[in-house]
Amino acid sequence: MFRLLLFLSLPTFGFAAEFSLSGIATRVRTHHPMLKAARLTIEEARGRQLGSGRLANPTLETSFQNESRVSPRTTVFAIDQSFPITKRLRLEKQLTSQLVTAAELEVRDVERRLIAEARGHAIKIVALEKQRSLRQQQTALAQKLSEFAKSRAEKGELSPFDAAQAQVDTQRLLLEALRLETEVISLLGALKPMLGVSPAESCIISGDLPALTMPGITPWQQRTDYQLAQTKTSAADTDAALAHSKRVQDVSAGFFASREGQDQPAGNRENTGFVGFRISIPLPFWNRNQGEIAEKKAAAERQRLEAEALGTQIASETDTARREMQANADLARETRDKLLPLVIEQTHKLEKAYESGQTDLLTVLRARDQRLQLEAAALDAVRDFHLARIRYEAATGAIKP
Repeated sequence: MFRLLLFLSLPTFGFAAEFSLSGIATRVRTHHPMLKAARLTIEEARGRQLGSGRLANPTLETSFQNESRVSPRTTVFAIDQSFPITKRLRLEKQLTSQLVTAAELEVRDVERRLIAEARGHAIKIVALEKQRSLRQQQTALAQKLSEFAKSRAEKGELSPFDAAQAQVDTQRLLLEALRLETEVISLLGALKPMLGVSPAESCIISGDLPALTMPGITPWQQRTDYQLAQTKTSAADTDAALAHSKRVQDVSAGFFASREGQDQPAGNRENTGFVGFRISIPLPFWNRNQGEIAEKKAAAERQRLEAEALGTQIASETDTARREMQANADLARETRDKLLPLVIEQTHKLEKAYESGQTDLLTVLRARDQRLQLEAAALDAVRDFHLARIRYEAATGAIKP
């Protein structure tokens, strides 16, 4: 019993779900709750497709009239079926097929946007973790400098103000690291629902930021919302043709049979009957569906103009994202390969000069702060490059799994 109580009193450790940057897209596709719900719209469209393009059910009529002094007993049976004399049924089937395609494209477009958003969060988290690591390295250096200044101040070789200033700089870096940790927590809170991770479960984004490689040029016409706009334009044209086909209502045709029987004075019964064919043709004198035809034509033109506007917007997004990628890649390389090595070398020289008493602490701290800002700016440029790449791939529809 004691062992059981001891086991139950031990702390429990939650399972940490770990995801790589390359696996974010697949995880969102399979576990995002919004996508699971959105896929049901495809089944709804397919259900509507099953009931489209079918003839109306035939109607069966029967009537019975009992014998009277002036009329015989009469029984009538009739069956009628309505038939369209236009292309209405074919157009209905074509329209619902286009709407199924539109539903599939709409789900893929939601998927595209959600994956881009999730990948953006993941890139920011990895970049913040690298910023935190940079702050930790800087904090270790600042702590070392603080201890050195404190020991020299105790010996009377340095001013106590230098030791206090070094301690303040160390605390500033620690607070900066805590601020970055808060941002990571906020981003993880937004990312967890997209990955199907419960709020109580830990989540880790592993992997490093990829190299600064410009992607190949991808035609933006394959983007799902543009294809969706094109499909909606075709569906609007079909809908306009369907409205035009309703100018003439369906023709109804059928057969009927009648049987009559009447008693004769001699006690005999005389039975007669006949079979006939009838047809009902509506005359479009007062209503030729002009209102719906005008409405559907205007809707088709609106869809066409919206598709053109979307194409212009996508082309602009694609060009802007590619320019941002190139600018951030150039900035990151210029900072890391040319400027940062000079600043690091100069900082090391100033630190050695401070240790030998050739310069003051403020100059060393200013050089370290400049180095930190450059290293952070280089990381920000790398982060912004990959965020622009995500926007480019989302703009062109070339989202990788």
